[in-house]
Amino acid sequence: MTEETKAAKNPVEDMATMLAYAHRIEVEAAERYAILADQMEIANNTELAALFRKMEKVEGKHADHIIEKAGPEGIPQFGPLDYRWEEGEGPETLDLTDIHYKMTAWHALQLALAAEKRAYTFFARLAKEAYDKDVQALAREFAEEEEEHIEFVMKEIKKYSAPEAGWDEDLDPPNHPD
Repeated sequence: MTEETKAAKNPVEDMATMLAYAHRIEVEAAERYAILADQMEIANNTELAALFRKMEKVEGKHADHIIEKAGPEGIPQFGPLDYRWEEGEGPETLDLTDIHYKMTAWHALQLALAAEKRAYTFFARLAKEAYDKDVQALAREFAEEEEEHIEFVMKEIKKYSAPEAGWDEDLDPPNHPD
């Protein structure tokens, strides 16, 4: 593995960078959950909107927790393009193109589960590959938190059945000019 490949796979070299990446992951996740909650309110899916608001708050609390961990030094401020994500966006960021206004809680929780698993994988890999022992320890802590999120989402998924085929059919689709 070349040094360039290694750096792209493991962009975190020190504790300050670790905190910046972890904070960005949580902030992006909270922002996406807020957007999804708004979209579900517009689609009059109040159950799903409430679930997304709950997840937004959880992610926001984690972002605040990371700021506390940073202490008086604070978190370095990187621009959005300074982060070297393997997939172009943070691992816990939901892809808004996967959202459908008729989606069910089961669908939403599947998306959330995938995001939480990606975040877990990111932190678990850092725990193994980081050069700094303190970064490894913090990455393990964050991976454990993501495992808790995975367990929470899996517990929530069990409350819902997978939708039947045709769930996304719309007998009165929106009309818009081409």
